[in-house]
This record gives sequence, structure tokens and C-alpha cells, in this order.
Amino acid sequence: MKLAELDIIVTAPPAPGWGGRYWIISKVTTDTGVVGYGECYATSVGPAAMKAVITDVFERHMAGENPENIELMFRRVYSSGFTQRPDLTVMGAWSGLEIACWDILGKDRDRPVHALIGGRMNDRIRAYTYLYPRPSHPLPAFWSSPDMAAEVAVDMVEKGYTAVKFDPAGPYTIRGGHMPSRPDIALSVAFCAAIRDAIGDRADLLFGTHGQFSTGGAIRLGRAIAPYDPLWYEEPIPPDNFTEMAKVAHAVGIPVATGERITTKAEFAPILQSGAATILQPALGRSGGIWETKKIAAIAEIYNAQIAPHLYAGPIEWAANIQLAASIPNILMAETIETPYHFALIKNSITVENGYVSVPQGPGLGIDVDEDLARAHPYTDDGLHLQMQEDPIGYHGVNTFAGGAPVKT
Repeated sequence: MKLAELDIIVTAPPAPGWGGRYWIISKVTTDTGVVGYGECYATSVGPAAMKAVITDVFERHMAGENPENIELMFRRVYSSGFTQRPDLTVMGAWSGLEIACWDILGKDRDRPVHALIGGRMNDRIRAYTYLYPRPSHPLPAFWSSPDMAAEVAVDMVEKGYTAVKFDPAGPYTIRGGHMPSRPDIALSVAFCAAIRDAIGDRADLLFGTHGQFSTGGAIRLGRAIAPYDPLWYEEPIPPDNFTEMAKVAHAVGIPVATGERITTKAEFAPILQSGAATILQPALGRSGGIWETKKIAAIAEIYNAQIAPHLYAGPIEWAANIQLAASIPNILMAETIETPYHFALIKNSITVENGYVSVPQGPGLGIDVDEDLARAHPYTDDGLHLQMQEDPIGYHGVNTFAGGAPVKT
């Protein structure tokens, strides 16, 4: 069996649009007719450029190869151009293609992916969700409203979720770490207080930041929210400075989580070695794929750290996250996004019940991809999957962060 054909589908999720402006799906077919699907989470170039990178990686390093040879193909890609170092864009392209290879191998052997990477450790995976607005909540007012966030938190707890995430401390900007404004700190405390008051001890609080603070600013904010006992403080400073992130972790006393913008074991290992984080959040469509992230999870075991796969993408990356989570002993939880499009694109082949995801038992990723639906929603805009603010934050009031992507009408 050889890898023979590549097709790339860029689909734009319709309203409400949670999960980003577009999702990049890699469809790989073997010379024996087996089809595998993967998803790429690289976002530093636009989808047209990303399609060219994915095509180059496939044709240069994978076409004609046996899909079993994951390690060989990874080393070709990782070393390409005399680099032998993590490259976010190239490894993102590889990640989506690698996930498709595992989907192929599982389908060829009529086994779920987790059975091929160590077997099933977990039958179901604890899920967490971001606090997205109710249809009745006004935007952008929702993003700065502790009361509305608390209402959604109650909704999610009543659905069975035992962890909810929110990030009220202002937008992420291109300017690197900044000091949070006093109003942003006060709003963050108000969010924690309102949500904790509304749900009590029925769920953990997950405080997100998108890596926008200076070291001192992250410590200042972290100490302010610490009395509400968040389960984690997510990416409190820009993701590339592990030594400074370790200072934050040691100063605030809240477990630090990071990893959505990190790729391969070469970048995750120093996080653990420095003590920067005890919770890793790899996005499998960027981190190197299923096999590389399995290695990351194994390294994390040595440091008594846990894995919480990140998801701000589509359901194919979600499926890969769940297959990995099923096979590792140090899974903490996995992010979920419940929109009609997420479920419809995989024909409801993954379900969330009472706050847990049941691990699919079907072959490969265990999902049924609706290609026609994906192609019926092509991406026609020119924005990146996620975009950062150029203007600096202000210090006279709250700096509103209007969610991960613009709301479609």
C-alpha cells in the first residue's frame, strides 16, 4: 500500500463560527483506494499558501511511501531544507497529513487508531468547553460581562461539563507581553467571582490569556485570580519564553497550561525541563500529529505532567485528539466545541454526553466525514484563521476581546 493522491479542502464554518474562520482538511488516498482524513492547524499563512505547503510536503516527502512509515516520513519533513528543527508551518502541514495516514492504517486494518498506538487506556475522555454566548446574548457586550458568562457556565454545568474556560483579560496583540490594565484585572476577578458563585464547586475554572502579558503582568493578574482556585492559568506570557513562564508558574501558585502554539517534542520538552507548565495543550494539527504527540505525552509522564489537547479547529482534529487521549495514562481532559457544523461535518460520529466524550470504536479515526458539506462551505475571505490586534491596549477602561473569530450573520 502506497500513498498516491492528495486533495485539500478548505471549509468555512457557518454561524456561529466557533473554531476559527476556516478549517484545512487533508484527504489522502492510497493506491489501494483507502481514504484517510486529517486536519492542519497551521495559521501563520493564508489557506492558499498553506495548500501549497501541504502539497509540497506530500509530494516531496510522502507520495509513493507506505503509510506505515510514519517515523521515516516525519524525519524527512523535520529535516527538510537542512533544518532539523521545528517549523510551525511545515510541521502543521505534516500534522494534517500524518493524521490522515493513521486514519488510513486504521481503516486498512479495521481497527481504531488508538488500538495501533498502544491500545485503549480510557473509554471516555473528560471534556471542557469555552464559554460561548447564548443566541440571546448581545455581542460584543457578552465578552465583557461576568453575569452573562456565569449564565453560560450554569448552562454548561447542567449539560454535565466539569470544566469551563474563559479569557476576559483583553485581546492578544502583535506587541508581545504587556502589563494588564487595572480595569482588565478587575474584570478578570469579577468573571472568576461570578462564575464561581454561579456554579460553586460543580466545575473547574480554566483561565485563558492567549499569551499576551509581560512576566510581571502575568504574575500580577495570576495573584489576583488565585483566590478562586482556577485549575489552570493558560499561556500567561508569549509561548516561546519558557524560562520567564516558569517564573510566572512559581510566583502565582496556579498550574500553568501551555502548548497550542508549540510544535514537536523539541519545543515541548524544554517547557517541562524549565518547570514552565505542568499541563500541556498540544493541538494535534500543529504539534506533529498523533505519533509525535504520543511521544510528547510520554515525556510529560516523566515530569508528572498531564495532557489536555487543545481544539480551536474542526472535528477531524478533535477526532485525532480523542484517539490520542484514549491511549495515554496522563490525559487530563480535552477541549470540545459543540456547534451544528462540527457535528454535521462528521455525521455525529463523536458525541459528548454528560461532560465526557465516548471514544469512537470504528476503524481509523472513527468518524464519517461529509465531504459534500465541507465543499459546500468554501472559504472566500482573506483573513487568517485567527488574527492578532495591532493597536496597543488602553489603560482607561476594559480592553474587549471579541472571541476567537468574527461572528457571521
